[in-house]
Amino acid sequence: MRGKQATKSRETKMSLIQAAQEVLTENGFSGLSTRRISEAIGVPMSQIQYHFGSKEGIILALFEEMNSRLVSRQEKLFEDPDLTISEQWDKACDFLDEDIDSGYVRILQELIAAGWANPKIKLAVSNGLDAWQMLLTQAAERADRELGPFKPFTAQEVASLVSVAFLGAESQILLGRDRDEIPIRRALRRIGDMIRLLEKSQQKGAR
Repeated sequence: MRGKQATKSRETKMSLIQAAQEVLTENGFSGLSTRRISEAIGVPMSQIQYHFGSKEGIILALFEEMNSRLVSRQEKLFEDPDLTISEQWDKACDFLDEDIDSGYVRILQELIAAGWANPKIKLAVSNGLDAWQMLLTQAAERADRELGPFKPFTAQEVASLVSVAFLGAESQILLGRDRDEIPIRRALRRIGDMIRLLEKSQQKGAR
């Protein structure tokens, strides 16, 4: 009996997180409320209070679930020994498109803005972005070994530039500014082309 109750509780919790994702993606942080979340799946608002404590609690749970899942996805990408650095970059650009479609990018950008005034959200988002920064630094260290060195830049500095490039691209894409005269996605993919040229140069030098 307890097992069934625990399973039902987990299912309700995940349903609420998914509903919060849908409401936040559709209405933004300012349009998010516990009432809208509860109405989206037809459960009492008391269930949100029980499982998460507040609107803030469910938002933090949503961000943690999505961010940890995508960081794990990125870890697998960067740890794949069969992929070149340029292939990893290409796949990261594919992931950007996927994350825009899934609503993750919208949620991240909404919470970044909300974090300016909310210390708990600020800390959660900052910690989440630190996880991405760590992965990017490891990828940059590999690139520095295989294609560099990138002096005067350090691997940490290269990773920081890549991080802000993608975050900035995400905000501009959400604003609808990715167009022919401002080719944001295409520019990011061009970096993959540049990396391929460096890889070919290294291969020629090794012969």
